[in-house]
Amino acid sequence: MPGDPAAARIGLDRWQDRARELEAGDPALAAAMRALAEGAAGCAMLAAIFGGSPFLGNLALREAAILPALASRGPDELFDETLAALATESAETTDRQRFSAMLRRAKRRAALIVAAADIGGLWPLARVTGALSLLAEHALDAALTHILRAAAARGLIRAEAATPERSGIIVLGMGKLGGRELNYSSDIDLIVFFDPARDAATRPDEATQIHVRLTRELVALMDERTAEGYVFRVDLRLRPDAGATPVAIALPAAESYYTSMAQNWERAAMIKARPVAGDIAAGQAFLDFLTPFVWRKSLDFAAIRDIRTIKRQIHDHRGHEATAASSALEGFDVKLGPGGIRQIEFFIQAQQMIWGGREPALRVRPSMEALAALVAAGRVDAATAATLSAAYEMLRRVEHRIQMVDDRQTHALPTDPAAFERLARFLGLADGGALRVEVRRTLEAVEAATEELLGSDGSSGAGRAATPGLGAADERPETLEALAKLGFARPKDIVSIVRGLRAGRYRALRSERARDLLERLLPRLLDAFGRTADPDAAFARLDRFLAGLPAGVQLFSLFEANPELFDLFAEILGVGGRLANHLAETPRQLDAVLTRGFFGPLPSREECAATLDALLATARGYEEALDILRRWTHDERFRAGVHLLRALSDGASIGRFLADIAELGVAATLDRTQAVFAERHGTFGGPRFAILGMGKLAGREMSPGSDLDLVMIYELDDLYALSDNDEKPLASPTYHLRLTQRMVAAITAKTAEGALYEIDMRLRPSGSTGPLAVSIEAFERYQRQEAWTWEHMALTRARPIAGPAGLRAKIEAVVREILATPRDEAKLRQDVADMRLRIDGQHHTDDPWDLKYVRGGQIDIEFIAQYLQLRHAATAPQILAPNTGDALDALAANGFLEPSDHAALSAAHRLYQTVQGFLRLTLDRPADMASAPPALLRSLGRILAQVFGDPSLETDPDLGGTGASILAGRQRRIGGIYARIIGPLAAPKPAS
Repeated sequence: MPGDPAAARIGLDRWQDRARELEAGDPALAAAMRALAEGAAGCAMLAAIFGGSPFLGNLALREAAILPALASRGPDELFDETLAALATESAETTDRQRFSAMLRRAKRRAALIVAAADIGGLWPLARVTGALSLLAEHALDAALTHILRAAAARGLIRAEAATPERSGIIVLGMGKLGGRELNYSSDIDLIVFFDPARDAATRPDEATQIHVRLTRELVALMDERTAEGYVFRVDLRLRPDAGATPVAIALPAAESYYTSMAQNWERAAMIKARPVAGDIAAGQAFLDFLTPFVWRKSLDFAAIRDIRTIKRQIHDHRGHEATAASSALEGFDVKLGPGGIRQIEFFIQAQQMIWGGREPALRVRPSMEALAALVAAGRVDAATAATLSAAYEMLRRVEHRIQMVDDRQTHALPTDPAAFERLARFLGLADGGALRVEVRRTLEAVEAATEELLGSDGSSGAGRAATPGLGAADERPETLEALAKLGFARPKDIVSIVRGLRAGRYRALRSERARDLLERLLPRLLDAFGRTADPDAAFARLDRFLAGLPAGVQLFSLFEANPELFDLFAEILGVGGRLANHLAETPRQLDAVLTRGFFGPLPSREECAATLDALLATARGYEEALDILRRWTHDERFRAGVHLLRALSDGASIGRFLADIAELGVAATLDRTQAVFAERHGTFGGPRFAILGMGKLAGREMSPGSDLDLVMIYELDDLYALSDNDEKPLASPTYHLRLTQRMVAAITAKTAEGALYEIDMRLRPSGSTGPLAVSIEAFERYQRQEAWTWEHMALTRARPIAGPAGLRAKIEAVVREILATPRDEAKLRQDVADMRLRIDGQHHTDDPWDLKYVRGGQIDIEFIAQYLQLRHAATAPQILAPNTGDALDALAANGFLEPSDHAALSAAHRLYQTVQGFLRLTLDRPADMASAPPALLRSLGRILAQVFGDPSLETDPDLGGTGASILAGRQRRIGGIYARIIGPLAAPKPAS
C-alpha cells in the first residue's frame, strides 16, 4: 500500500501525461513508460514512489527513461552505466556551466536508481549506501579533474600537476563517506590537504591561497544549487581546528597538529577516513603516518569517557532524553537520539579505539564489517552483534525513507500524525502504530546492548563512598579499623601512602583527571591488595609502582573498565620478584591480559605466526617492525609468566611456547635486517645466512626470563666473493660479520619498547675469542678437529631456527654427523664427569631449592641425557633430540635407559622445569625459601599441588620445609642414577 494513496493516483496520472508528452519525440520511451505502468510490479513501484516521496516522483518524471530501463535491465547495470557516462562526459567538457549541469544530471539519475533499488528491495543496505558513496567519489574525482585543468589553463598550477594523481591534493572522505555508508540525502564530510613539496602552485609563496581557492571551487561544484539541482552538500568542519584553519591545509601543518594537539573525537573520526579523490597514494601515505595516532599501541580505555561525553552532549543538545522516553516518538531523531544510529556507531568505534592498536583486523571502516570483525576477535558476543546489526539496518531504512520524502538531510520522525502514517506505509508497515512498536523495540534493544560500554560518563566523584570508612586518608579509628578488616597489619602506613597519592606527589598523579580516577579506584584497590598474602608489602610495592609510572590516566582507565585486572595486578605485586619488576617497568603489559584467550590454552606456533604476521603487516618501516616485534614478544612472555604464576600451564608447555615466540621473533628480525642490509650492500645471490639456536631455545625449554644462545653461520661457494652491490660491495667475511653485528643490535638494543632478547654467543666456535659469524665449512671443521667434549654436549641441544631452508638442513646434517661420531667410551665418561665436577666447584650448593646446581638437580639430568646420546648416537642416531625430555624418551625407547630411571628422570625434569621457571620469574636473586614472601609460597604451593596431585600443598603453612623435603628426596634419587651411569661425584673441586 503506498504511503499516500491519493498522491500515488495523481502521480500515476502524471506518469501517463509525461508519456504522452514524449510520444512525438521518443515513441519507444513513451511505450516503455506505459508498459511499466500497466504491469503489476511496475505499477506497484510507481505507486510507492509517487505515494511516498514528492521528490522522487518529480525525479522520475524528469528522468523518465530511468525506471523503464531499470525494470528491464536491473539496477546494477544501469548504475554502472551512469557512472561510466559521467567519466566520459566530464572528460569531454571544459565549460564550467555545462560541466556543472552534467554533474547534476548524473546525480539525479543515480539517485533515482538507488532509491528504486532500495524501495523495491533489490539491493541490501550495504549496496545502497555503497552505491551512494561510489557516486560521491566519482563526482568528486570528475569535479577535481575539471578544476585542475581549468587552474592550469589560468596559470595557477603547473601543467604537469593538472591531474588528480599528480596534484599533491588529498581529499579525505570522512564519516559515512569514508566508511562507504552514505545515507540517501547525506552531506559528505571532507578534509582537504595539499603537499607543498609537490610544487604544484606556479607561485609557491601563494600555495595555500591557491589551494584554498581550488577547494572552494570544488565545494561550489558539488553543493551549489542551480536549476539542475545540486550534487552533494559538503561539510569541511572535520578538518584540524576548523574555526582557525583554511579549508585546504598543508600536509606538514596537518602532521604537526595530529601528532601534538588532536583530541580523541578526532581519533574516532579518523577511523573511517579514506582518500576519495585527488592523489590517492599520497592520501594513503598520510593515513599510514597517522596510524600511531589513531591506533594506539596501548589499550585506550580513557577514550571511552570522551565518547560517553560526546554522546551525552548530543543528547542534551538535542533534548532527546525526554523524547525517547515518550510513547509517541513523533520528532524523534533516529540518528542522534538514545538508542539510535550514532549510538551503534559509537559502540563500534569505542571498541575499535580500545583494541585496534593491538588487533589490526579491527581497523575496518564500514560499521557492520567492523562489528563482524569485533565478533571474530572475541570483543563483542554474537548475540549483541546480531541485535545491533538488525537495529542498524532497520534505523538506516527508516532514515532513508525520511530523507527520500523531500530530499532533506533530516533524521527526525515526522511530528505531523498524517505524515507519520504515510512514512509507516512508505516503509511497508501497516500503520503508524506498527512503526512506533518497531522503532521503540529497536531503540530499547540498542540501549540495552550498549549500556555497559556507553551508558555512563563516569562523572567525577562516583564511587568514592563505595567502601564505607575508606573515603578519607586520615587516621580516624573507623578508617584504621576498616583497613585492618581488609587485612592490612599496619593501617597507619597505608593511610600515609594514600595521603601521598592523593596529594599528587608522583608524576602519574599530577593531573586532576588522574587523581579523580585513582580516587574512584581506591576502594577496590585496597580490597584487592587486602586479599593478597602480605597486603602491606603488596601495597608498598603499588606505591613504588606508581612512583615510576610516567602517566596514570590510561592505566587507571584500564582498571576502571576492567575490574577483573585488580586481582591479577595485586597478585603480581604481592608475589614481587622479576615479574613485578617487569610490570613496573612496562605497565602497559597489563593490556595483554585482555587479549582473547590470555588465560586459555597457550596458542600453537601457527596461531602465533598468524598473529605476528598481521601485526607486522602494519609496520611502516624497519624500526617500527622491530618495535612491533618487541611489544609482541614481551606480551607473550608476560602471558607465559602469568600462566606460570597461576599454574595455568606446566613448565614443558610454557617452554615450548616461549621457544616458538623466540624463534618467530628472531626469524622475523633476520628477514627484515637482511633486507635492509641488502639495500646497502647487496647479497650473494640471495640470503645465505642462518642462525643456530642452542641450549634452552633449541631444546624448547625456555622460561620467561631466558636469554638466547645463538651461533651465526653462513654459506658461500667463494669465501672471498664480493656482494652484488656496485656502490658498497663487501667481501664475504666482512659482509657477514657486519650483518651479524646488525642482527645483534636489532635483538639486544633497548628502546622505549625494551630489548627483544638478551643473547649469548659464547657457544660459537672458539667461544668469545672466535669470529661472530662462521662459514658452515669452518663450523664443521672446528667441531670435528678442535671442539671439546663439553662443546659436543652443548651441540646435543642445537637446532637451526632461522635462515634459508636449504642452509638450515645442511647445518642440521652437520650437527647430527658430529654427534653420531664414534667415541671412546671411557674418555667420554671421564670428560663428562670432569665437567660436572668443575661446575660443582664453582657453584656448589646444598640448598634443594637451587634446582640447577644442587647435586641431583637439573644439570645432572641434562648431563645424563647428553652423555648417553653422545655414547650411543653412532649406532642409534634416532636418539638425538635437542629437548631433554624427548631425549630421555628416545633413550628409553631404544633400550639405553632403564624404565624406572626414565620415569624418575622425566618426572624430576618436569618438576624442576616448572618450579625453577616459577622461582626465576618471582625472585630477584637465588631462592631463599626461609624468607620467601607468603604470597610467593602460596603461589608455589598451588603449582606443587598441581604437579603432585596433593591439594594440601596449596595451603601448607610450612611449604618451604615441606617442599625442600620433597625436592631433596627427588635429588637423592637423581644423584643415584647419575652415579650409576656416569660415576659418583667426588668432593667439589675448588674453582680455578
